[in-house]
Parts: sequence; structure tokens; C-alpha cells
Amino acid sequence: MARIDQVAGIDHRQATKLRKAGVRTSKALIEQASTRRGRTQLSKDTGLSPKDLQLWVHHADLLRVRGVGAEYAALLVEAGVDTLRDLRRRNPTALLAKIIGMNGSQKVVDRLPTEGMVEGWIDTAVDLEPSIS
Repeated sequence: MARIDQVAGIDHRQATKLRKAGVRTSKALIEQASTRRGRTQLSKDTGLSPKDLQLWVHHADLLRVRGVGAEYAALLVEAGVDTLRDLRRRNPTALLAKIIGMNGSQKVVDRLPTEGMVEGWIDTAVDLEPSIS
């Protein structure tokens, strides 16, 4: 389980607000903000928008994929993969090409994934049910 500041898109200020509301991990974010009611309550508690919370739950969901840690989740988000559903629909070769091109200009990670790793992520995403409702 990743720390809340390791979820792609959450900056230091936002992570601090979430921690003050008791959300310290990606798992806690999923538990508290996976429903509309939960996002509404967490939004009231933190002053963060429900739309941002929804996006971050999707990003936290990527951390549930075996082999995807904080850096690779950020890499996927930068490559345009925001949800498990997005990841499921991707072609591994095309996604890897996009990741390589994007990482060359933005240097998100030092060690690029292999095509086999990307295939594994996609296979795992197919088996996971998205957390958000």
C-alpha cells in the first residue's frame, strides 16, 4: 500500500489536507472516496474537489496492479492511462512505445518497463475490479 503522496496527481499541499482528514495511504483513499457519498464527505473535510478525489481514486487503483509502484503509476498517468479500464484496453506494444517516447522527454522513471511487464500490467488490470462506483 502506497503513501498518499505517492498517488499520481496529488501534490504536497493536497496530501497534507488528506492526511489531516485521516487518509494516509492509497488504500485509505480508495476506502473513503470510492463512492459519490464518500467523495462528497471527504471533499467537505478537506476542501478538495470531488472531481479531483475521483481522479485520484482511479490513480490509486493503478497502484493495485501487480508490479506497478508509484513511479510506474505516474508513468502510466503521464502516458494517458488514468484508470484500470484505460489500462485494460491498451495494446502493450503501443503503450510501451508511448511510454518510451514520453519518458524520453519528461524523464519520469530511470528504468523503463519491458513489454512483458506492460503485458503483465494489462493482464492484471483485466482481473481487477475498479474500486470506484
